[in-house]
Amino acid sequence: MNAWTTAMWYTINDVDKLDTPALVVYPDRVKYNISLVKTMVDDVTRLRPHVKTHKSPDVTKLMLQAGIGKFKCATIAEAEMLGICNAPDVLLAYQPNGPKLARFIRLTKTFTDTVFSCLVDNIGTATAIAEAALNEDLIVPVFIDLNIGMNRTGISPADALELYQACAEIEGITIKGLHAYDGHIHDVDYGVRQQRSDESIEPVLELASAIYDEGYPAPVVIAGGSPTFPIIAQREGLECSPGTFAYWDRGYELAFEEQPFQTAALIIARVVSLPDETKVCIDVGHKSVSAENELSKRIYFLNAPELVFKSQSEEHLVADAGPNHHFKVGDILYGLPYHICPTIALYERAITVENQSIIGEWLNVARDRKISI
Repeated sequence: MNAWTTAMWYTINDVDKLDTPALVVYPDRVKYNISLVKTMVDDVTRLRPHVKTHKSPDVTKLMLQAGIGKFKCATIAEAEMLGICNAPDVLLAYQPNGPKLARFIRLTKTFTDTVFSCLVDNIGTATAIAEAALNEDLIVPVFIDLNIGMNRTGISPADALELYQACAEIEGITIKGLHAYDGHIHDVDYGVRQQRSDESIEPVLELASAIYDEGYPAPVVIAGGSPTFPIIAQREGLECSPGTFAYWDRGYELAFEEQPFQTAALIIARVVSLPDETKVCIDVGHKSVSAENELSKRIYFLNAPELVFKSQSEEHLVADAGPNHHFKVGDILYGLPYHICPTIALYERAITVENQSIIGEWLNVARDRKISI
């Protein structure tokens, strides 16, 4: 271990208690991030954070305590976790079909203190949701899912007015507004990102105006993700859906300097072998950190930034430390993931650390595909 490591924020004095690889979270930094995100909008009711990053009841409760009452999620398990936490308002940012629709209806009937809504992008699914709701004496709030550039789900804003009008006439659902996710916009240059965001949101705003002009209530517009959050936050009345801010990560830390969130989740690893005079082998494989990026952009070791990664397999990461390096088998490394969201899904629990000591754990309950429903 380098001597300067002991002075760093991430150092864990009783780290030898941890079997590795281990996910650790620093609650004080999470709380800081929640406080910061509230200052970036003019009204906390405009925040609808996505829980896909943390998947944790503990983080959810911190947000609820901070006055955040609206949430977004991607899976039934995440929605159920929010119901268990008594979150008042939950959008399943997904279009439920088949068994997922049946599970969604069960959620609505089970957690009656939570208002669950979902997405639709076609009349067939809207009708199916309505029929399933009516069979249970329910009315399901829905949002029209708009394709503004992701090209994976949603309907073009230019074609959505007719669908909105049709949904407004279907018994069993109530149309609430529009959902416009812009995950394709993540330019490092803020000016470019702002221009692309402005271009993508303009047809959404035109659609919202057209809906109002047709005599409907002004639709709720839920827009953006983490990269465009500061931009969408400047637009009056739009709901914002950042998610990564709770933990932040290396990728966003480098890309979005205008968002000064603190990295709050690390992977603790150990050197497990010295295969030759320059190589070190570390116990962080594909199963321990998100591996969709190229090799050099998967994890960054805060106390060993000089390591050059050579290969990664399911349980191992091999790095070149150069000749005459200082590493020994058993050395601890503090790794900051480049992409925290899928990394969290690899761990059933996060070890919590305060004042450089282990204090407990937070279960990543919603990493499972099913909790009880």
